[in-house]
Amino acid sequence: MLKDLFISKTRVKLLETFLSDPSQMYHVRDLVRRTGDEINAVRRELARMETVGMVKKEPRANRLYYWFRHDYIYYRDLLSLVAKTTGIGAAIIKNRHKLGSVSLCVLSSRFVRHIPRKDPDEVDFLIVGDIVMSELSSLIKVEETRRGQAINYTPMTDEELKFRRSRRDPFLQDVLSHGRFMIAGDEEDLVS
Repeated sequence: MLKDLFISKTRVKLLETFLSDPSQMYHVRDLVRRTGDEINAVRRELARMETVGMVKKEPRANRLYYWFRHDYIYYRDLLSLVAKTTGIGAAIIKNRHKLGSVSLCVLSSRFVRHIPRKDPDEVDFLIVGDIVMSELSSLIKVEETRRGQAINYTPMTDEELKFRRSRRDPFLQDVLSHGRFMIAGDEEDLVS
C-alpha cells in the first residue's frame, strides 16, 4: 500500500494540492498550473490515484473535476503529513529555532480541512513552550494573508499547560475535545 502513495514527484505535488485544501475540487488544467508538471504526467497520476481509490472525478460542462476522497483509508494520515509540510505547519517546523522553545504545536482539524469554525472563539491552533511572540506573529500574518482570513491561536507556556490540565480547564478541555493534528511534540504530552 505505501508504494501506492509516493511513486512520483507529480504524485507528491498532487497530494499537496488536494490536501492543503481538501474541501476543493480541481480541474485538470488547474492541477497542471498548480503542480507545474506536464499535462500527461498529471493525467497519468490522476488515473493511478483514481485506480487506488484516492481521488474521484466528475465531468462538468467541458471539464473533468477531481477531488480527494475523504473515505480513503490513509486520508487522515496524508492530511497530517501535508499539514506539516505546507502552510503554517511547515513554517513552524522550518522556523522552530527562531520561535524559541516549542514543546507542542497542535492544529485543529477544522483549520487543516479548511472548514469554517462553528464558534468564533474556536482555536485554530495551540502552541506550547517559551515562544518568541514577534516571530510567531510574523508567521501568523503570512498564513492569514495566504488564507484570506484571521487565525485564532493560543500560545501558552509548559507550566500553564500543566496547570490548566490539572484543573481540567474548560478552555483546554474544549481544545482537546475537537479533532487535532500534531505539528510538533507528542500528543501524549498534550493529553496526560
